[in-house]
Amino acid sequence: MSDNSDDKKPMLASLILAGDSQTEAITVNDFIHMAQDISNAYLVNTNDGDVMINTGFMSSVDRNKELFQPVRQGPLCAIFLTQAHPDHYGGVPDFIEPVTQVIAGNAFVDTCQYFKMLDAYLRTRSGKIWSSTIKRRDLQVPEVIPHIGVETRQTFVIGERTFEVIATPGGESPCAVVIWMPEERVVFTGNLFGPVFGSVPNLCTMRGDKPRSAKKWLTDLEKVRALNADLLVTGHGEPIRGATAIKDQLDHMHAAVSYIHDKTVEGMNAGKDVHSLMREIQLPSDMRIGEFHGKVLWAVRTIWEEYSGWFHMDSTTSLYGVPRSSINADLLELAGGAAMLAERAAKLNTEEKPLEALHITDIILDIEPQNHAALAQKKRALETLLAESGGQNMSETMWLKGQIASAGQQLDGE
Repeated sequence: MSDNSDDKKPMLASLILAGDSQTEAITVNDFIHMAQDISNAYLVNTNDGDVMINTGFMSSVDRNKELFQPVRQGPLCAIFLTQAHPDHYGGVPDFIEPVTQVIAGNAFVDTCQYFKMLDAYLRTRSGKIWSSTIKRRDLQVPEVIPHIGVETRQTFVIGERTFEVIATPGGESPCAVVIWMPEERVVFTGNLFGPVFGSVPNLCTMRGDKPRSAKKWLTDLEKVRALNADLLVTGHGEPIRGATAIKDQLDHMHAAVSYIHDKTVEGMNAGKDVHSLMREIQLPSDMRIGEFHGKVLWAVRTIWEEYSGWFHMDSTTSLYGVPRSSINADLLELAGGAAMLAERAAKLNTEEKPLEALHITDIILDIEPQNHAALAQKKRALETLLAESGGQNMSETMWLKGQIASAGQQLDGE
């Protein structure tokens, strides 16, 4: 996959790689320090010792420990984990000390077991999107069993500071929590709002994961909004400062996702199919938010399928295990061969219909995987889609770049 340093990286890629040049912990305030990572790790100082909010990825442990060492003020009393993704908890075994209590949502172990069960499947899929950004994906994910699992809300007092763990199962995993410091009015949200704050939540990832509920996400946003925090610390990027600024952004995200949800439900009740709704539903200009990890049309599909399930009632064949592609050879024959279909794909590309062109090339390449004309038109269509995307959404961008590179390699005979 091409990773030319001259290419403009999606915002999420820049955030993930921001810590590569970090040489000292970033001071958030006089008691919170940040190590930038695939997902950031935070150290909080108290009179009785230190607390961590997430630990970063496995491959970053030595660097993160070195960054935090100058600002350590005592034993590590607790590690709070906001979700069961390795970029949040991978460093736990190396950071943990005899006195350390590991605290997470009560579904943390179950979530870890889910990823362990599907490890080979998800690694393969993730690699197609993330391999050029996240290096060393072959690392062993550690087994972490929290000392305390929080079901709904639980308070912990460490030194002079109070930490409230609040369950937010509408986040990126069923075990997601946020950490609230009521006296200081600081909330650590992890990736509840995704890796880029102020953007469309990725309700169902391209890599594969349990779909997330838009209504639960909205409910959890409301929980955080009700805290009226003065400082909101996310899993990536800079914290958001000021109660007014935080509320304004949370209000804006709530309005946008509510609109997507309600318009999807309205379309379902009007009898519209999911693909029509994916094309039609767009945020009004005054509601638009970033699409750096999730996208509006992906959210529409996830909401539709959350409520309706897998059967779209568009074809009887979807009830059985014979895909539409099973008749590709028949279609190729009826069309007069691959050359005729490749010409049609070229015409569609010329008419700026890249998705329709890809439907055609998929038919050809399913039967003739090395067909040069089809590969050329596939590459052309993918390049059009990449240009149209603007390179904002990381998963979309990296998938398209990978597919373009693959088609190019096949055309070159590699």
